[in-house]
Amino acid sequence: MYRQVLCTGFAQGRITALRRLVSEHAAEEGLAGKRLEDFVLAVNEITTNAVLHGGGGGLLRLWRYDDRLWCEVADKGPGLPPGWVGASCTPPGHESRGRGLWLTRLLCDEVTVLSGPGGTSVRFAAREADSEASSEAGSEAGSE
Repeated sequence: MYRQVLCTGFAQGRITALRRLVSEHAAEEGLAGKRLEDFVLAVNEITTNAVLHGGGGGLLRLWRYDDRLWCEVADKGPGLPPGWVGASCTPPGHESRGRGLWLTRLLCDEVTVLSGPGGTSVRFAAREADSEASSEAGSEAGSE
C-alpha cells in the first residue's frame, strides 16, 4: 500500500532542518536505530549532492510502500556528466568527494538514479527494522 509521508523543497542552508524533519517522519514510519541513522545519512548525502551539483536545491519526497520507506531527491541541475558509470566502485581513498551515491548504495536497500539534461532524481529505500529482523530470523530458521 502506498502512502505519501512528506513532500518539501530544500536549498542551501536548509539541509540540517531537512535532516531533522526526515528523521522525525522516518521514525514515525517505523525506522529506528541504525536503520534510521543510515537512512538520514543517505538523505543528507543526496540532498547535499543536489545543492552542490544540481542547481542549489531540489525537491524531497518520502512515501511508504509496503514494508519500506522510500525517498526521492530530485533537482533541476545539468544531470550527471557523460560517461558517468555509477557509484558501484569504492571511491579512491585520497578523494574528498564522490562518496554520496556510493555511500547511499551501501546504506539503503534499493537505489535508482535517473539523470538527464533536465536534472537528476535519486530514489532509495529502507526496510523497517522489524521486517528486516523477521526476514533474517526466517532465513536462519530455514537453514537449520
